[in-house]
This record gives sequence, structure tokens and C-alpha cells, in this order.
Amino acid sequence: MNIEKQNEMRSIEPPQIYSVVPAILPPDQLFGPLFHDVQMKQVFPDSITFADCYPKRSPEEILSLYEIEKHKEAFSLFDFVSAYFQIPEPITTNYSSNQLLPATEHINLLWPLLTRESQPDCSMLPVPKSYVVPGGRFRGLYYWDSYFTMLGLLPAGKDGLIRDMVHNFAYLIDTYGHIPNANRSYYLTRSQPPFLALMVRLLAKIDGPEVYATYLPHMQKEYNYWMDGYFRLSDRETSFRRVVILPDGSILNRYWDDLPAPRPESYHEDVEMANYSAPFGVEPGTFYRHIRAACESGWDFSCRWFKDVDHMETIHTTDIIPVDLNCLLYELELTLSEAYNQSSFSDPSAYFLQKAEKRKKAMIKYFWNDEKKFFMDYDSVLNKSTTVMSLAGIYPLFFKMATNEQAHHVHDHIIKSFLKKGGVVSSLYKSGQQWDTPNGWAPLQYLTYEGLRNYNFLDTAAELKTRWIALNDKVFKETGKMMEKYNVVDIDLPAGGGEYPNQDGFGWTNGIYLWMINNP
Repeated sequence: MNIEKQNEMRSIEPPQIYSVVPAILPPDQLFGPLFHDVQMKQVFPDSITFADCYPKRSPEEILSLYEIEKHKEAFSLFDFVSAYFQIPEPITTNYSSNQLLPATEHINLLWPLLTRESQPDCSMLPVPKSYVVPGGRFRGLYYWDSYFTMLGLLPAGKDGLIRDMVHNFAYLIDTYGHIPNANRSYYLTRSQPPFLALMVRLLAKIDGPEVYATYLPHMQKEYNYWMDGYFRLSDRETSFRRVVILPDGSILNRYWDDLPAPRPESYHEDVEMANYSAPFGVEPGTFYRHIRAACESGWDFSCRWFKDVDHMETIHTTDIIPVDLNCLLYELELTLSEAYNQSSFSDPSAYFLQKAEKRKKAMIKYFWNDEKKFFMDYDSVLNKSTTVMSLAGIYPLFFKMATNEQAHHVHDHIIKSFLKKGGVVSSLYKSGQQWDTPNGWAPLQYLTYEGLRNYNFLDTAAELKTRWIALNDKVFKETGKMMEKYNVVDIDLPAGGGEYPNQDGFGWTNGIYLWMINNP
């Protein structure tokens, strides 16, 4: 080799090595064995506590120290975590409710206490604007909760906070490609029911139709996220991520999560439950994915996701094509059509209108159960309706997709089966899960109320509203709190079920209460 060539080679700088590890990883991946040990030894009574801890040193340093320290005789896992992590402080507001106040005044006093801004050195994914948290153990910006909260912010005169929250969701889409379950790294593999289109419609009522064009790119990205992989579906590959092709070639959507692993925020619970799923022939990874997909639905948990309604171990969420999800995507398609029509590039408007009509046709075919006369979730493996009747079946009335005859049948079921002393139950089976009988939830009261009114069942809607408001008032006068959920069957008992105690606060309950008080 000649000297000139040697000098040329010496002058070439070595290539820059870039890390291929994503900038944001969930804590179970960052801290591996340490995370597992803390959660399985239940160092904290609630699994979400350690998931939300913020490290004081790099993960590599902490893990190296852990491997050294854990073998020492006097080692304390709690002390180690306390030394190297910032543990979230219990949420305290020093606020004492005045139970003599009307609930409306109480709620309006709560808004500042439930409003947050991003903080530095925090485990939450940052967002640029203020937002409202649900309350209780929930510290972040939760996706579908926020729409129902916004409905109450409107009559409260907090238009600016509504703008801020929609802006935050747009920011999350721009940053991560979708809206995560909430602004935590461990939620990045899943979303929640896609209510962005309804948020944009709500904001358009405040700021005018130009809002549609402003958030058109974000709604398009949201749609792309939910429809990812639709083009690859065939007889050989009938599902991919959140899309499923049906026997007639129709494409509908399901809930999903990309990771077949325990949820960091419920790690101990998931690992323990996976052990119980073995006799039912369910592999741990499959079980975890079904659990996570149910969390994306917001209905975590309900027997509508179970093969055997009495056994959570039989959960099979990703086999199910849900009524509610597809109704929301139908609304997104319609809103995209409207948004494109109002933009400088209107050509896709007709395309999305056609997509919506095609989805509607498929939904009527696969979700309407002519035997039960009700809209039911569809099992894509068994190619038939699931067995659990739930208030997901009210969504086609809320979005005005049902025929008048179908709406009358749904109304009959609401009167005979769902409507109880304190409102409507989420499903008709008492499984012990929090999204089943006897519990009622604010968002489902609102969706049922509006769905009934859309088809002129005004008396039933009014009765539902009267019972729900009365129950909210009763519990507030007794406890000074607005609850996450309520027992609508026996109004003298608290709601139960779930992986955690009933929470107070509470964002969407406050929102729907104010909305109902201020609307006919």
C-alpha cells in the first residue's frame, strides 16, 4: 500500500456510533431484574407506585449498584429504592369538602386542584399545556377520560383549558405517532378509545369550523395509527395489530397492545394472574396481550372480554371486534371527511365519506344480533356474536347509525334490563369486575342519555339523568366526594371490583354531572 493511500485512510474519522435503544423505554425494560424484584416482593402496596418512580441516576448505574448491594446481609430493597429513586409523594391537597354546598359549586372549586402542568424531573411524558387529571391515584393526562371532563369544562367557562388539552393531544400525536393511554412511557404501546374527533368537534363549537383544518393532520395520524397494516390483510393474514379482515372482505378494528408482557403499573397482579391462566391453556405472553388490549378499551375489566364470564383467566380481547371502537372510528372517518372538505385540499373528503359508509354497512351486518335484538361485540375467531350484553351496544344510537327499529329494540333492553335505581349498569352480568353489574360509570350514562335522545326516547333519557344526578348528590352529601364509579343497583352500597379501591375526584364524573345539569 502506498504512503498516499495510507495517509488518506488515516484521515478518515471512525464512524459515529449511535445507540439503537429508544430514547423512551418503560421502567420494566430500563430496570429489568430490579423492577421485577420490587414489584414481585410488593415493596409498595400499589404496583403503580414504583412504575411512577423517577431515577436519580442512570439506569445502568442503578442496576450495577443493585447487583452489588443485593447480596449484602443487611440489604433492604425499600431502602435501596428510596436512595436511588424519587418516590411519588402521596397526593394531598389540604382541601376539605363542604358537603353543604351544591355539587356544582364543589366541582367548580375542584377544577384548580385537578389541573396540572408538566414538571421537570418527573416520570410523566411532558406536554406543553395544562390539563385535568381524573383524580385519586391517577396523576396523568388520560385519553378518553379527558373528553368527558371537557364536557363539564364547557359549562364551567373553562374554554382555555379545553384548548390546552386538545393541543396536548395533538402534541402527543406529533411526538409519538398516536395518543397513548396516558402520558407515561409504559403506556406508549397502547392508546384508549379514540375520542379525538369528538374533542375537535367540541372545540369547533367554541372557536369555529377552522378548528377542523387546524387538527386535520393529527386526526389523519390518529386514523393511520388505528388502521396500520390494513393493506396487508388477506385470507392468509386475517389480522394485524388493530385491524381485522372479515369473511366478506370488510375491515374492522380491534383493541391491541404491541407488548406481550406484564403491565408495569400492574406487574405483580399480571404475573400472578398469568399463573392462574395455565389450566385454561393460555400462554403468559398471550394472556398479557389480551390484558393490555382490554386496558386500551378503557373497560378494564369487564366480562365482555372473557370466554368464560366468571374467569378472567379466559380473557381473549384481541379476538373480539368491539362495537364501541368501530363506532368511534366511523365518527373519525366522518370528521376527517368534514375536515378535508373545509381544508385547501378537499379531494379526500369523498374518500373518507365512502370509508365511513362502508364501515357502517359492515357494523350493522356483524354487530346487530337479530336474535337478541341488540348490538353485540363480534368474535372474529368463532365468527359469531359474543354473549355479554353491555352498554357498548348504545354507541350506534349515540352516533345515529341504528335504524329506528333497531333503536326501539335497544331502548326496550335499556328499560327492562340496564336502567336501575341509580342509572344504567355497564353490562348485565355480575362478574365482580368493575365494568360489570352493579356498577355505573359517568361516560356510559352520558352516551346512553344522548343515544336515547337521538331517537326521541326523551322520557327514558330524562329518567336516567334524574336517577344518576340524584345518586351523585346522595354520595356527595354522605362523603363529600364525587366518585370514579357508583353502585347503581343498590345505591346504599359503594361500587366495587377492580384492581384498586374506588377513587374520588373525579374528572369525568364531575364533567358529566355539570354537563347534565346544564343541558336539557
